[in-house]
Amino acid sequence: MKKHTPVQRIAGDVDFRTAMEGVVPLGPPRRVEVRRPRPAPIPFQRLRDEREVLAESLVMPAHPDAGTGTGEELTYVRPGIPASVLRKLRRGHWVVQDEFDLHGMTSVEARIAVSAFLAECMQHGIRCVRIIHGKGLRSRNRMPVLKRKLNHWLMLRDDVLAYCEARPADGGSGAVVVLLRG
Repeated sequence: MKKHTPVQRIAGDVDFRTAMEGVVPLGPPRRVEVRRPRPAPIPFQRLRDEREVLAESLVMPAHPDAGTGTGEELTYVRPGIPASVLRKLRRGHWVVQDEFDLHGMTSVEARIAVSAFLAECMQHGIRCVRIIHGKGLRSRNRMPVLKRKLNHWLMLRDDVLAYCEARPADGGSGAVVVLLRG
């Protein structure tokens, strides 16, 4: 086995130290590292949003229907479907792919229209829809007529897995979100 010497030889039998004579080592780098101070962890956007909501509530009058409901929230899960499906539907897990508005229709017209709408959605592979039935503000006794009927119609359909009242931003008690069979 060949022993290695502490000084390595480079081209032409000149040792390393001889080759490096007269070389000046580099000095420290001349760069300056600029460290910017980190911003304080203050939720400026949330504070701004809260101020805007407060300002709107002080300026804009409340909607006459705000906070009043009929006390009957539409919810349904077909037997055999886990309750988690309804929870996910309420939270907006599925994207609403289409919607249908029943305003101005009679009960007979609405039933036919809902049936045709859901059949068309099934043909096109649409799984999640919103049906706007209204809050009944213009009906006799200011009670929602189509809401109760829609509840019954949807329960009778085999292609409806679950439905629930829409989130407030999506129509609240005046609309229902329906999950159809895939």
